[in-house]
Amino acid sequence: MNNYIVAAIGHWNKDIFEEKSETLDGNWHFVSTPEDLTATLNSNIIPTYIFFFHWRWIVPKHITQNYECVCFHMTDVPYGRGGSPLQNLIVRGHKDTVLTALQMEEGVDTGPVYLKKSLKLNGTASEIYKRTSLLSWEMAGKIILNSIVPQKQKGPVTEFRRRKPEDSEIPENLSLEKIYDYIRMLDAEDYPRAFIQKHGYKLEFENAHLKENKLVAKVSIKIKKDS
Repeated sequence: MNNYIVAAIGHWNKDIFEEKSETLDGNWHFVSTPEDLTATLNSNIIPTYIFFFHWRWIVPKHITQNYECVCFHMTDVPYGRGGSPLQNLIVRGHKDTVLTALQMEEGVDTGPVYLKKSLKLNGTASEIYKRTSLLSWEMAGKIILNSIVPQKQKGPVTEFRRRKPEDSEIPENLSLEKIYDYIRMLDAEDYPRAFIQKHGYKLEFENAHLKENKLVAKVSIKIKKDS
């Protein structure tokens, strides 16, 4: 029986793994850190595929060269190669995108493509990530079932820069819709919340709702450490 590894962070991915891995053939293993991945590979498990659903670490060359590693990237590559794809898409005004399953290689998001599926970008980051995980499972099943051979990327390259925590500060003079986008695109587990700083305080926002020209959100107020 074939072995498969799912590498992902976030409790939602673990919950979905517990549900979906029961519906597919093979032995499925879940890892959430680079150390877990190394330990699993060192335990005499030889995976047919390693699926990276939501991962924040660079995968070592000795892994990508020795195993078929598939990552799911939230852009229509070669457009949007690089870090923080969801946030970079939303700040650019995208309402929908393409989830790409691609073979991992040494370059970041440069590998050949197995398949692509449409993905809506409405809702909070948490909701979008859950939607993405479910779609990733669907795509992984098709890759396994059809033994899809990945094809070289085509088209002009656009690279995204990985965002930093300080990039979560809401710029001035945005419309309410843009402020809403800024808050929702960071509203997920372990992500730095959108914030503004004023008079020695840091105001962090989540659970935003926009309707009838009014934005309502949960606000946490902290005293700035450098004030």
